[in-house]
Amino acid sequence: MPPMAVRMATRCVRIRLKPGTLSRVREWAAELSRRKAEVLETLREEGVLVESVFLEHAADGDFLIYYMKAPDVRASTHPIDAYHRTFKEETWASSEQLELLVDLENLERNPT
Repeated sequence: MPPMAVRMATRCVRIRLKPGTLSRVREWAAELSRRKAEVLETLREEGVLVESVFLEHAADGDFLIYYMKAPDVRASTHPIDAYHRTFKEETWASSEQLELLVDLENLERNPT
């Protein structure tokens, strides 16, 4: 009998950054890139398929746009996750979940 499929949730959050934290945000992004193997290990353990973060510069401030496709994620105890929690406390002013209108997946790959 095939294993049951895990239901994935798609989320996109707009995060208002605290004023003056843009250099810290760029430092965080560089640190995640340097620690890519550790980040990917954590994502695999949590079942995360996609995690992307975009930076938006708007007239009313700077924002992160955080996109994730994953099962309901539980708190992780990896050191990289503790680093991320500290980053959030230092830089996030507020967050707002964006409304999902369309969520399509093309799981078939075209032959090359």
